[in-house]
Amino acid sequence: MSTRAWKSVVDALVAEDSKFVFGLTANPWEFWDYLADTNIKPILVRHEISSVFMAMAHARLTGRPGICLNSPGPGIANMFPGFLEAYAGCLPLIAPSPCGAMKVEGMGQFQETDFTPSFRPVSKWSYRVTVPQKIPWAMRRAFSLAVAGKPGPIFLEIPMDVGNAIVESPTYRSVGLVPKSRPDADDVRRALELIGKSERPSIVAGGGVVSAKAFKELIIFAESLAIPVLTTPSGRGSIPEDHPLSVGLMGLYRTRVAKKVYEESDLLISIGSRMEEFQTAGWDYYPAGAKFIQIDIDPSEIGKNFLPDVALVGDARLALGDLISGITEMMRIDKLRSERAQGVAVAKREYEALIAEECKTEETPLKTKRIVRELNEVFGANTILANENGSQDLWSYYCPYYKVLDVGGCMGMAEQTCFGVGVIGSIGAKLTRPDMNVVCPTGDGAFQFAMSEVATAVQYGAPVTWVVLNNFSLGWEKYYQKYWIESGRYVNTEFTFQPDFVKFAEANKCYGETITNASDIRPALTRAKENTTHGVPAILDFRVSTFDFPEGFNEFYALKWGKTVRPLPK
Repeated sequence: MSTRAWKSVVDALVAEDSKFVFGLTANPWEFWDYLADTNIKPILVRHEISSVFMAMAHARLTGRPGICLNSPGPGIANMFPGFLEAYAGCLPLIAPSPCGAMKVEGMGQFQETDFTPSFRPVSKWSYRVTVPQKIPWAMRRAFSLAVAGKPGPIFLEIPMDVGNAIVESPTYRSVGLVPKSRPDADDVRRALELIGKSERPSIVAGGGVVSAKAFKELIIFAESLAIPVLTTPSGRGSIPEDHPLSVGLMGLYRTRVAKKVYEESDLLISIGSRMEEFQTAGWDYYPAGAKFIQIDIDPSEIGKNFLPDVALVGDARLALGDLISGITEMMRIDKLRSERAQGVAVAKREYEALIAEECKTEETPLKTKRIVRELNEVFGANTILANENGSQDLWSYYCPYYKVLDVGGCMGMAEQTCFGVGVIGSIGAKLTRPDMNVVCPTGDGAFQFAMSEVATAVQYGAPVTWVVLNNFSLGWEKYYQKYWIESGRYVNTEFTFQPDFVKFAEANKCYGETITNASDIRPALTRAKENTTHGVPAILDFRVSTFDFPEGFNEFYALKWGKTVRPLPK
């Protein structure tokens, strides 16, 4: 049957079992018309960057490519920061993107821009389709490359005269199962020998564990040898944080238990982590004399920052499976009762008792630590945490103030940290997993950056709870100005005017509440949860302190800039 070539794009999405297309609808009209004849749900966003953030959330939770499609020119340009974030986070996306017609290229046609080279630095593959018959091949290649090896975003540029061409619509062959690589057997043997000699090994679980859906294997491996597990932000959710061997995050986000475990390690086993700046305090956090095993699917990541003693190149799930197979029964016996494992368990209990007392504070302005802890207690398990990028929502990164209780239950940040990833991504998460609660602790700056998408959540029945930690400022930037700039002046970092978030919530048919007293924190969170249970999104405006920061945050910046604020205790 003869159709416009845009139907080939839709046929590919159907064959690959795509669930959503996120976008701000405009030309190509034919694409959206063909899509209406399928079971794929189009999601109309308020800004093009939102289409990428929602697609990223879908990709992280499913492991399948998220799809976004927007109009030429500025519509495509507005996707760029999202691609930057997705590329850093190794998240599979596909953006089949229209552009100006080839036959009048260079003549000043409406919205003409050549984006293929622009997207190359932030894409796993950036390609322009110049022949309509080649669209099925390009789409199949996109679905394959997006998830093969190290996942990533794919940018396909389709000129309007190519997409609008009348062609015989060919049958699309889906990608099917994508092959996974496993490490060399000799390297696995050498890694096991190194692990066997180690007395205090520790695991660093990065985003590669989440991408590979290696949750079960990670837990079995850690339990088999009683190895404590630290995670990076993007690796969070690899292991439930109430597990005896989970000690929280590393680097900027570490607490005193994680610090002690990390610094006393004689072997680090990094799984799917680049060991980047924030995870290592500018590569200064490394346990003295520790050996290093690096597991990564991408050979180019091996030795990028720390030179491994043994490198396992392969899929995290398969690599962990090989290691598990190689562990002898003798190595398994009573490991969870070992002196080190018991010491970790005692340290966690003692520290959590301190945190529980610390979070009873009645101070005003409110302390964010109490808010995120009570958020965790009210919503409990079966909850996805959508992390944002700001100063006060940082407390939700610090376990045990907030514990991620479900595997795959966190949408952590990669190293770019765009404003809005959590606020907007939480909607994509709720659409993808309507069976789970979704909460997003966010600063007032990030929320204002992205609050236009609240209407999208209402339109599509995605009841998210946004916990706005409102200090009327850009808190991280004020921290710099307070502690590191000699004048101590606050320049262009304060919101002397803000919208009324409660009235905004009501205008968008959401539940809204402003909280200023500590005794009202839990009741407000409980009301928010009840509303979301009945399909109503919630926006809670908590008035919080500006300069209350976690210990690990202060230690990180003291080391980075050579000044002392409040270092972590030994």
